Amino acid sequence: MNILVNILKISLLCIFFLTSAYSEVINTILIKGNERISNKTILMFSNIELENVISNTKLNSILKDLYETDFFEDVKVSFDKNTLTISVKEYPIIQTINYTGIKSKSLLEEINSDKLIREKSPYNITTLEYEKNRLSKKIKEIGYYDSEINITVNSLDENLVSINFNIELGKKAKIKKISFIGNKIFKDSKLKRLIVSTEYKYWKFISGKKYLNPSLVDIDRRLLKNYYLNNGYYNVSINSSFARLINNNEFELIFNIDAKNKIYFGDLKLELPVDFEKENFANINNLFKKVKNEPYSINTISKILNEIDEITALEQYQFINATVLENLVLDKIDLTFKINETEKIYVKKINIYGNSITEESVIRNQFELDEGDPFNEILFNKSINNIKSLNFFKTVNYNVSKNDDLNTNILDIFIEEKPTGEISATAGIGTSGGSIGFGIKENNFIGKGVSLDSNFLLTEESFKGKLSITNPNYKNSDKSLYVSFLAIENDNMEKFGYKSNKTGIDIGTNFEYLDDFRLGVGTSNFYEVIKTDSTASQAQQNQKGNYWDSFLNFDFNYDKRNQKFQTSSGFKSYYSLDLPIISEKNTLKNFYNYSHYFDLFDQNISTFSLMLRAANSITNDNIKLSERINIPSRKLRGFEAGRVGPKDGEDFIGGNYAAAMNFSSTMPQLFEESQNIDFLFFIDAANLWGVDYDNNLDDDGTIRSSTGIALDWFTPVGPLNFSLSLPLTKKNSDKTETFRFQLGTTF
Repeated sequence: MNILVNILKISLLCIFFLTSAYSEVINTILIKGNERISNKTILMFSNIELENVISNTKLNSILKDLYETDFFEDVKVSFDKNTLTISVKEYPIIQTINYTGIKSKSLLEEINSDKLIREKSPYNITTLEYEKNRLSKKIKEIGYYDSEINITVNSLDENLVSINFNIELGKKAKIKKISFIGNKIFKDSKLKRLIVSTEYKYWKFISGKKYLNPSLVDIDRRLLKNYYLNNGYYNVSINSSFARLINNNEFELIFNIDAKNKIYFGDLKLELPVDFEKENFANINNLFKKVKNEPYSINTISKILNEIDEITALEQYQFINATVLENLVLDKIDLTFKINETEKIYVKKINIYGNSITEESVIRNQFELDEGDPFNEILFNKSINNIKSLNFFKTVNYNVSKNDDLNTNILDIFIEEKPTGEISATAGIGTSGGSIGFGIKENNFIGKGVSLDSNFLLTEESFKGKLSITNPNYKNSDKSLYVSFLAIENDNMEKFGYKSNKTGIDIGTNFEYLDDFRLGVGTSNFYEVIKTDSTASQAQQNQKGNYWDSFLNFDFNYDKRNQKFQTSSGFKSYYSLDLPIISEKNTLKNFYNYSHYFDLFDQNISTFSLMLRAANSITNDNIKLSERINIPSRKLRGFEAGRVGPKDGEDFIGGNYAAAMNFSSTMPQLFEESQNIDFLFFIDAANLWGVDYDNNLDDDGTIRSSTGIALDWFTPVGPLNFSLSLPLTKKNSDKTETFRFQLGTTF
């Protein structure tokens, strides 16, 4: 035992002397080998000064710090007789970087957009190898699957080097054929439509996805797996994907799919914390009943989880985390959705950065939660989307960070403002002539979020002008206040013997009455003069005179879209009612519009909408010509606005009732390489009927319909919209309009 104690004492004594030997004070620092980097800079990187105490730990720290700068190929550190010596060998500096084998300037710019090495930077063989791998991957993503890269490094005077990348592109690897091995369930044609990669066809001159791209193939595998998972194949695996050379530069892309047996939902149940009310989650139990025995689907599970999130947000269950437990037995899978209460976290601070024009209060009004409120991720994401929907900002980014106090979050919002002024022009060409329009709009007047909008539309017989002012957050509240001035002139004196001039003002407000439900109240007041001559019909001559009309307006807006900005799902329902207060004709006006958003297939956004309108006198008088309903051109493309429906002689007089249904669907596959072009397909159907003063003038019930395509092109000067329409069903008397475009810009 004594021997062990003595050994321990000796060891401790040795450690003491060794430590003491390297714990001396630095009196002198010598730096050797540096040519470009100054002594002062090296000392700064070393984090060492005279009179510091040195130790083995400190020596190792100096070595580590200097190597981490990536300036030095070799570093040696020694200490002797109170003198610290640092010897370095600097990396050469890259003088020039050249690329041979690529003639296309645009291709060079593309592959070098995120390069790792640059001229005048230190040369490091490891970084150079990383750069070679990056270039190789980038070139393969463009389609040059068999490309090769050779690097030559030439030493120059003064410890400089030049680097040359010799790139042999070869020919682009065309995907001649796409095959699926092991797939006995879905047609190959169906699976081909699911994936990003496409077979080479001469007409796909825009798309780059017809060339072999390893990164896209990885995406394809995930897309295929998700599709099988959403159709009941819980145990699916994409075992391999590879390209087989057919000839020259043509490949066959092969996916090996093992789908196994189909799995169905079994028992689904929801576990709630004891303080949660089960009645609030009745919709979840209804979903469980609907999906039981249905094929397994990850989209269904996501839908249930989203519904749980919506309920917890609505019922103010702020602190939850939902998990899913799976239990597979034969061909059934039981799911347990478990809601766990988590630690309560509050919003300590909301910081907004980047708003030099927009007042901060305008942005804060879009938040669904405030400082001091419990943090709710759903409400926070909704707030961010509200800010984006203002359309004041080029970018909206955010960061959520925990405060030193673990129970609070700090929300940082980073915005980049953009021009909010708009100048627009529109033109249409139809069978009866053309139309032109012009508008100027400022969406964020003096940074207060106030909208100023003026526009006019001119045709051969009519003029319509409007000026409106809207404050969406009056006095920093959730109430909107608006006022608009309207002037309309319809001059049909030469053709049909009548002319009308109408001017008026609208004033109103709307506010959130319940969650997602807004109520609006306002008044509209118009003065109108109708003139006729002997060529006008008797019904038109009977309306000759001066009119003053005042209406009380109500509108109800129920908005259940997933988001206001770039909506992809949900619906919006809107109803308005105009009650006559002072009016000779006492016209009651009803308007309803419903829009539903959904995905018809992958990457697509489809919209279905329904519009209903009615105008009737509550005293059984004949309503005025100006109060008769016409179908807006946006609801019946391919037809001129106001040029369909009942006619009195040669005059289109509108009707008492109108209905329109519209379907549109984006087609991202047609311009998949462009981020600035949106292409959509549409079908419109509408009808206009009812003439209260003469039933003989009523339309015969013919439903007008059209189909066509539209293109939204976001050019450097502003958005440009084209639409081509083809009427499917019409009457001979209808006036059609096959082409329309609109051009806008910002200031």
